[in-house]
Amino acid sequence: MKAIVTGGTGFTGSALCRRLVQDGWEVTAFVRPSPRVRPLQELGIDCVEVDITRADSVRAAMKPVDCVFHVAALFRTEDADRSMFQRVNVDAARHMADAALEAGVGRFVHCSTVGVQGQIDDPPADEDYRPKPNDHYQSTKWDGEQQVRSVIGRGLPGTIVRPAGIYGPGDMRFLKLFKAIGRGVFVMIGDGRTLYHLTYIDDLIEGFLLAATRDEALGEVFTIAGPRYVTIQEMADTVANILGKSPPRWRVPLWPVQVAAVACEALCKPLKINPPLYPRRVEFFAMDRAFTTAKAERMLDYRPAVDLEEGLRRTAAWYREQGLL
Repeated sequence: MKAIVTGGTGFTGSALCRRLVQDGWEVTAFVRPSPRVRPLQELGIDCVEVDITRADSVRAAMKPVDCVFHVAALFRTEDADRSMFQRVNVDAARHMADAALEAGVGRFVHCSTVGVQGQIDDPPADEDYRPKPNDHYQSTKWDGEQQVRSVIGRGLPGTIVRPAGIYGPGDMRFLKLFKAIGRGVFVMIGDGRTLYHLTYIDDLIEGFLLAATRDEALGEVFTIAGPRYVTIQEMADTVANILGKSPPRWRVPLWPVQVAAVACEALCKPLKINPPLYPRRVEFFAMDRAFTTAKAERMLDYRPAVDLEEGLRRTAAWYREQGLL
């Protein structure tokens, strides 16, 4: 089996590449010049420099492989404007899908996000729940989905995967949470009852492979997430227990922090300064994000294997090994 992977130097993409090599796939990674390419090359992966925001660059590098995994995305970069998100999350998705169709690839797996559905008003949400993106990242990921859907409509054998919050060894996004709780300085913003859904990295990769190999996946959208969603308070308490700390009990009201975040972003943006506090950071404490994976379980036999406590324990162990905690 042969695969092309974009985003292979990132947390999710690199984990996917390792699993593919482990399973005997021949992997080509579309990359940008970066020191992070070396670990992929050491795995025997063919790393090809491709500007996925340019159609001609993608078309020249595309090959008729068994599966293209399009994982690359511009995530929550505060100093990036809408045009940068558009080029990476929308235009590149269209270029990759178009080139894959022209090359006759066997399958195209596009990585989107549950974030396209925004706040979940009546959880848990399934794949048909209304879209409600509320920032540049979420809205451009939704637009990117639509670009891929349109090419699927023209004959591309494709599948869209929407992961919930991804974590595990190698992830750095949740390090701030672990550090704050470990130092006893974590402050809960709001009442702590906001819902959040995590996906352990190994479970997500299993979801990708099911989407790439099961006939039932063709033309479908699947939410891939962990076994259950929890409140922010339960997540924080679990991390505290793993770190051997007392459960965090400091809290502040939500609305003053939301107001301060908007003001801080407004002040910093004209000065081209990364704001220390901004609305997207606060939404972690404010937006319910809880989902059902019933469709993936029914159609793909997806079974998330790592529960939250075990996944957080493995993540904490990796942070310690790296000297980060």
